[in-house]
Amino acid sequence: MFSVLLSSQQQSDIWLGVKMSEISIFLIEDHDLTRMGLKATLQSHNGLKVIGEAANATQGLKLLETMKPDVAVVDVGLPDMDGIELTRKFRRYQAETGQSNTKILILTMNHTEDIVLAAFAAGADSYYMKETSINKLIEAIQATYAGNSWIDPAIANIVLKKMRLGLPGESPASDQPKTVKIQALSTDYEQVLETYPLTQRELEILELIVDGCSNGQIAEKLYITVGTVKTHVRNILNKLCADDRTQAAVRALRSGLVG
Repeated sequence: MFSVLLSSQQQSDIWLGVKMSEISIFLIEDHDLTRMGLKATLQSHNGLKVIGEAANATQGLKLLETMKPDVAVVDVGLPDMDGIELTRKFRRYQAETGQSNTKILILTMNHTEDIVLAAFAAGADSYYMKETSINKLIEAIQATYAGNSWIDPAIANIVLKKMRLGLPGESPASDQPKTVKIQALSTDYEQVLETYPLTQRELEILELIVDGCSNGQIAEKLYITVGTVKTHVRNILNKLCADDRTQAAVRALRSGLVG
């Protein structure tokens, strides 16, 4: 019998497809020890392969154009050109040549609003904070390779807020993206939602999740128990095929479930 559990199976099938193929990675990081450490750690993980590296943006950009990795991990603070400008130039190159397979994951210690929004406006797919665990970096690389925008929880609220308002500061004549890069839900996700639509209560809770409320705050606002909130959240994650609250919030905004 078909049930909502199929959403979990769909996720497993998607990730199985990612894991069965080796993800090629290119590192652009100017700190030698950091770059060497990342390379060693990623190489030790089954299914990941670092095919190249660069210590500056100029060299990195040239090698990206020739090596065409699946995922480029790009540090923001490069000496000759920041990672955001590198991303912008590489996206322009991709548009001109039709080479659009390489995804870009920004790597940084900086989570100020201007930097975060500039990175996504330039065409970054994902944004990872350096102090986050290496396991999360591997998760971010896999998600980015699979076509999802992985957003570090530390800056998720910034992105979600601006997604709803649009990115400021872009002139009408600019050839840069005007909003954060967000794609529609896949057909599989839409089919699950059609079969198991969110209830009115789940939509209310999803709206509060997008607003950054904790389970306790949601319970207080809706006058229900935390246990009830957890049950609803679990159902929401299943229906949206999401791994966590941040991913659920992003997919809710992509699909127009909340506005």
